[in-house]
Amino acid sequence: MVDLPQSDDHPNSPPAAPAAGPAIIPPKPAARAARVSLWRYLRLFRADLLSAQPAKLYRAWMAEFRTPFFRSFLVNQPDLVRTVLKDRPEVFPKSNRIGEGLRPLLGNSVFLTNGEVWKRQRRIIDPAFEGGRLRQIYPAIHAAAKAAVTRLSDQVHQIPDAPIEIEAETSHAAADVIFRTLFSIPIEHHMAQEVFHRFRAYQQAQPILNLAAFVPLPRWVPRFHRPATRRNAARIRGLIRDLTQQRMEAIASGHAPDDLATKIMTTQDPETGELFTTDEMVDQVAIFFLAGHETSASALAWALYLVALAPEWQDEIAKEAAGLSLDQFAEAGRLRISRDVFREALRLYPPVPMMVREASCPQQFRGRTLPQGAQVVLSPWHLHRHERLWENPDGFDPGRWQTENGKTCQREAYIPFSAGPRVCTGAGFAMIEGPLILSMILQRFRVEPVAGQEPIPVAHLTVRSQNGIWLRLIPR
Repeated sequence: MVDLPQSDDHPNSPPAAPAAGPAIIPPKPAARAARVSLWRYLRLFRADLLSAQPAKLYRAWMAEFRTPFFRSFLVNQPDLVRTVLKDRPEVFPKSNRIGEGLRPLLGNSVFLTNGEVWKRQRRIIDPAFEGGRLRQIYPAIHAAAKAAVTRLSDQVHQIPDAPIEIEAETSHAAADVIFRTLFSIPIEHHMAQEVFHRFRAYQQAQPILNLAAFVPLPRWVPRFHRPATRRNAARIRGLIRDLTQQRMEAIASGHAPDDLATKIMTTQDPETGELFTTDEMVDQVAIFFLAGHETSASALAWALYLVALAPEWQDEIAKEAAGLSLDQFAEAGRLRISRDVFREALRLYPPVPMMVREASCPQQFRGRTLPQGAQVVLSPWHLHRHERLWENPDGFDPGRWQTENGKTCQREAYIPFSAGPRVCTGAGFAMIEGPLILSMILQRFRVEPVAGQEPIPVAHLTVRSQNGIWLRLIPR
């Protein structure tokens, strides 16, 4: 039997959160039995990362997992999460386990690297996402949001009252945002279309579930991936390479648009003066698409489903948006209600449910020794629903962000974009894009859940619904 897990309580644990009133409780995966065999755990893990975990993780400050191949420690205690992400991140580098399945697509991107390589990549990438740049690319984000509303309007006009699978629509919209802001081309461009469809096929192959993620293998041992995974990754990278080479030619000729790709490709490392090579740029564009498209699509779909359960919140968002000129960047910053709803969607359904670090030397956590090489798992999914931290942790309540409990937990137990030096570069980008698209859709439509079609959350690359999220859109 595999020891999954040993939970740990301590007299110095943070105090329990006060009781909360009733609220809408959206779907949550059922937890597995407390103890299972390793092979049973692997089968559950393959089906869904979330339901493979025991219920006690929603209360434990730390839990140890032991297998014949490795030891891992899931950490929920806020001060320990802060230690890993903010105080001593160099002691807890990104684990290679997750990268085993993603490397065919992401190569040596900033998402997978550590140390000096990672630092150099961030020095070149970060300037493209500074506040002033968000203002410059905002028209492209707004254009993608407007196009998404038009596509939905066309569908509703063609077949009134027909249910719409909203995850597919938010994926389309998020991909459009990425291509418009990165390469100044809309999703209708033939190369953008193929990358979009190939990426969906890549995700469906569940590349993260690679044997090497469970069984430590020397670097010289070949990694075996499904043929479809390799084919789609190779084709996506080939298309990105073509776009990158075309942009390099445009930069050389002085005719490149002032978008994110141009900014990144012309930014020199301030320490060495070097630019990204073509291969390096292909790696980074691949992770921009994964992080900026897949995660935004997930959060936006869940946000729409949540407000379908709470009509009063969608009406407030529509009223707020009606009073603003959303084609103006400054006005988009005033979407407070929409931002709180989107923030709540990120809490309940964090797109990246777990992050894995590795102890580079022995550490002492809560009186236990984490040996060198131990996997340290930080789970936004469990931290965001922790029963000792949040009031009504499983309830949908955007108003919580204006309460003392919500503000405290936002500082100490809310990490949808990670935290510390490795915080997501595009976090500010996402918090403009998500509320904007949400507001523009709800300004045009009311959304209703479809009877008998409650979504079932599952996690592979990101937290999605097992059978899609079906909504009915009604013109306002």
